[in-house]
Amino acid sequence: MRLSLDALLVIDAIDRKRSFAAAGHELHRVPSAITYTVQKLEEDLEVLLFDRRGHRAKLTAAGCELLNEGRHLLRAAGELEARVKRVATGWEAELRIAYDAILPVHALLQLAQDFSRESASTRLRLAPEVLGGCWDALVSGRADLVIGASGDGPAGGGYQTRRLGEIEWVFAVPPQHALATAAEPVRSQDILAHRAVVVADSSRNLPPLTTGLLSGQETLTVGDAAAKLQAQVMGLGVGYLPRCLALAAVERGDLVIRRTEEPKVSQMLHIAWRTAHKGKALQWFVEQAGSQGWLDRALRAAST
Repeated sequence: MRLSLDALLVIDAIDRKRSFAAAGHELHRVPSAITYTVQKLEEDLEVLLFDRRGHRAKLTAAGCELLNEGRHLLRAAGELEARVKRVATGWEAELRIAYDAILPVHALLQLAQDFSRESASTRLRLAPEVLGGCWDALVSGRADLVIGASGDGPAGGGYQTRRLGEIEWVFAVPPQHALATAAEPVRSQDILAHRAVVVADSSRNLPPLTTGLLSGQETLTVGDAAAKLQAQVMGLGVGYLPRCLALAAVERGDLVIRRTEEPKVSQMLHIAWRTAHKGKALQWFVEQAGSQGWLDRALRAAST
C-alpha cells in the first residue's frame, strides 16, 4: 500500500493552509518533513500532486481527486478511532433496536435524538416489528434490544424484561359501515360476516401470532398499523386498533368505536434485551424507555 493516512493528512493540511510551511506549523513538523512526505508520495504514485510554479501550493487534477476521496478515508478513520475509544469505555459500536410497529415512530426517533447527545459514536439501527416479531428478533439475534414486545417471551431464556405498560384496544369501523349502527355490544357472529383487516406477524422463526381475529373470518392483510388504520377508514374491513391510534380518526369522524360482545383485552408491552449484553448504550435505552410514563407520553403524542 503506497498511500497512508499520514500522507493524506499532510495533503489535506497543505490544501487548507495554502502552503507547505503553514501545513508544517499546523502539524508541528518542519517544512522539510512536509516536502519529503509529498515528494515520496508523488514518487510512489508516479503522479504530480501539486503545481509548485506559483507562490502558493496548488493541487493538480490528480491531487484534487486524491484529496477528495482521501478526505472520506480520513473522516472514516477518525470515526473509527472514536468508536474504538467508546467501546473501550463500555459504549457499543452499534446497537440494534427492534420496536413494535404499534408504537409511534416519532417516540423512537425522539429517543435516538436524545441519545445522540450522550454518544454520537454508537450507531443505532431501528427496525419495526409486528406481534411476535419483536421476540423473534431478540431470540434470533437480529436485535440487541426490543421496545414494545407484547405478551410473554418465548421459552428458553437468555433475556431480561421490564414492563412498559398496556395498550388499550377499541373496535372501530367507518360511520357508513353496517356495524356502525348495529346494536351494542356487537355480536361476534355479526362481526364474522365482515372482512377483518389484520397486520402480518413479522416473525421469521417463531410461530406467527394473530389477535382479535375470529375463526373463519375473511381477512385483508397489511404490513403495519398505519396501513390497517387507513384500510379501516376506507371501509376495506373492520378490526381492533390501539385506542391511541384510532382517536384522531374518531375525532375527525372517519371512524366510530363500537362495544363488542368479546372485547380484545389490553395488551401488556415490554422492553427486553439479551442478558449477555452489558453495554452502556443499551442500558441508556432501557432506563429511558423503561422510565415511568414513557409509554403513556408516547401514546398520548400519537393520539394528537
